[in-house]
Amino acid sequence: MPDLVVGFALVAVVLIVAGLASGLVERAPLSFPIIFLGLGFLLGEHGLGLLDLGPESAALEAVATLTLAMVLCLEAVRIGNIGMGGAGFVPILSLGPGTVVIVAVIAAGSYFLLGVSIVQALLLGTILASTDPVVLRDVVREERIPASVRQALNIEAGTNDIVVLPTLLILIALANSAASGPAGWALLVGKVLLLGPAVGFAIGAGAAWLMSKADRRYAVNEVYQSLYGVGIVLLSYATATALGGDGFLAAFAAGFAIAVLNFDLCQCFLDYGETTSEMAMLLSFILFGVVISDLFSKVPLIPTLVLAAVVIFVARPLAIGLVLRRAAVSNAARAFIGWFGPRGLNSLLLALLVVEAGVANSEFLLGVAGVVVTVSVVAHGISATPLSRLYGEAVMRATHEEERENVAGIFEGDASDSIRIRPSQLSRMLEEDDPPIVLDVRTRSQYEQDDSRIPGAVRVAPDEVDGWASERREVYGSQVEGQRVVAYCT
Repeated sequence: MPDLVVGFALVAVVLIVAGLASGLVERAPLSFPIIFLGLGFLLGEHGLGLLDLGPESAALEAVATLTLAMVLCLEAVRIGNIGMGGAGFVPILSLGPGTVVIVAVIAAGSYFLLGVSIVQALLLGTILASTDPVVLRDVVREERIPASVRQALNIEAGTNDIVVLPTLLILIALANSAASGPAGWALLVGKVLLLGPAVGFAIGAGAAWLMSKADRRYAVNEVYQSLYGVGIVLLSYATATALGGDGFLAAFAAGFAIAVLNFDLCQCFLDYGETTSEMAMLLSFILFGVVISDLFSKVPLIPTLVLAAVVIFVARPLAIGLVLRRAAVSNAARAFIGWFGPRGLNSLLLALLVVEAGVANSEFLLGVAGVVVTVSVVAHGISATPLSRLYGEAVMRATHEEERENVAGIFEGDASDSIRIRPSQLSRMLEEDDPPIVLDVRTRSQYEQDDSRIPGAVRVAPDEVDGWASERREVYGSQVEGQRVVAYCT
């Protein structure tokens, strides 16, 4: 069968199966990674034998590269839109020390369980420290979960690769002896950490500025703005790679530039980009399923399964427990965040970079990563819906500390005191010509258990006040300046 026909068939399978299964995934303890990784196993050499792919397949490399570049750029746009204050510091506070602990624990487990070298163990630790945003999407759609917890998981999934990717690239250089001496290492680190991001930021900023000017003058159709956004991603990757930098860090920097410089690219850029990256991600799961199903027989299964247990049940919970030990969150939130650090497509993409770099024993490392990812995809995919529901129901029954904090606040302790007014003062204020907006910010459980209401009050969960304020500013602009707001709880 011609390769072109096989490619068309695979894309058709992704689009049709995703469309038909979407309703089921939203309701059942099931996830898209489970479905499409399973399809890859089924279509592979040890299943129906319809596809035969190796780790060095050009098709796998092309799809994987496009997927990772798109995901990094889109996540950078989202993180940049949040801003560097408040939630923007969560990656620095949690991912930095948390990732070090995770890498160390997994590397130690790899070294003792699999007998790999120290560098190879560190490579595995770095690869498996990456969390997967695909499974997390099933978690964060449960609106009863406090926004601070959902946002913390979102930010972690979006920025995790930017923490581990430079580490992985340096470890690859170390494994391949790509640099020698202080000058050689300084040049290598400069290329990895500075050149790629600088090129990407410049291209993202320049291209976004050019489109904002063109759009204001000629009213560019949204369809072409969407395509333009994908072009920015590809140009950033290609240019940085051609100049000797890292294309993936360039893609992230391009997206971050678009967001933080506040250029007027339409929402269609994100919408179309998400659609494109979603298709690429699901296709990647099929291709990786084919590849790793053949590698399963080349790794010691029992030690690798034990390593998977270490990754899921020890490394992640330990790291999050240390990071959040002084945070103003409940034990339930700590356990929830600690459990949902799924390993998935991102880990496989990083492992493929090791194979492409020609690191010794790289296919073995990809096989180990494949086993761990498969266990994680199944365990986290099955548990996402029921555990999210259980945690959400717990929040509805009783007040949890994380409900009173925004994403920044859960890392800073209790919120500062606010100006208080008496009920009699509020009553008089409501009779004035310009009454204040009254927000009912009781926790979910308090709101459900108490039927009393202040007439005309706007219901906003306490952890969603920032979002409510941002939406008002977007809709009403300067009209909201100076407007009085009174929030009340029990």
